[in-house]
Amino acid sequence: MLDTVRPVSRLRARAHRYARWAGLVAGLMAAQQVASLGTSNFGDDYGALIVYAITAFGLCAVGGVLLGDALTLRPQEAVRTAGLVPRRVRDHVPPRMAPLLVLQAVSLVVLLVIGAATASPDAMGRAGRAITVTCDGAPKPLGPWPGIFYGIPILASLTAGTGACFWALRRIAHRAGDDQQRRDRSWAITAAWGVLVSSQLLLVGLMIATVLTHTTCAATLGTVTALVIYPLGLLGLISLAWCLFTLVAPRAARR
Repeated sequence: MLDTVRPVSRLRARAHRYARWAGLVAGLMAAQQVASLGTSNFGDDYGALIVYAITAFGLCAVGGVLLGDALTLRPQEAVRTAGLVPRRVRDHVPPRMAPLLVLQAVSLVVLLVIGAATASPDAMGRAGRAITVTCDGAPKPLGPWPGIFYGIPILASLTAGTGACFWALRRIAHRAGDDQQRRDRSWAITAAWGVLVSSQLLLVGLMIATVLTHTTCAATLGTVTALVIYPLGLLGLISLAWCLFTLVAPRAARR
């Protein structure tokens, strides 16, 4: 029997998978490009290079998933039926990982607010890049610190990514199609958002830990910071690994 499925239809049916993978590859390329071009714009400020590189990677991952969802073939059904139970977004997202990602997003915002409130100019007088601690009786700026300078691009990308992913999740939950397909798409979008959140949380936590736990000037503040930052960092690493695996193979992650 001859195969009646057109090659174009096959390619379109797998487009969402290729788009997800392309988003990750584009994110790696964008991060490398930002890191290579950033030295001319930021000089020796490696904190800014890492912030923009990770932000570019996370946004590309989100963009690849959204593009894949937009390319997904609509179900070819002659008659559409509606169930009595309303579809909700929370019924299609990962039941265990989604609350953890929300917790990380809230923690990220809280850390950025605290960072902005405690930030001060660095040794070169640039605002929002350091925190001033008293060391040997003299004030000393330590950085990089997640103040306004580093926090604005992180918050902007988090806001844009959250809005786009939530809109896509609502669109998937209320459109026609197979329930398993809706769950696969929802898991992939949640994972893409998780890549953005977890990577940025790890970055902010690394900034704070580097400044406050690797110097004797922070004293008690460094100890308290370690008790909070290290558990969040471990959670972020586990979540990031899960999100990357889910982006590549959402159905395998569900199983």
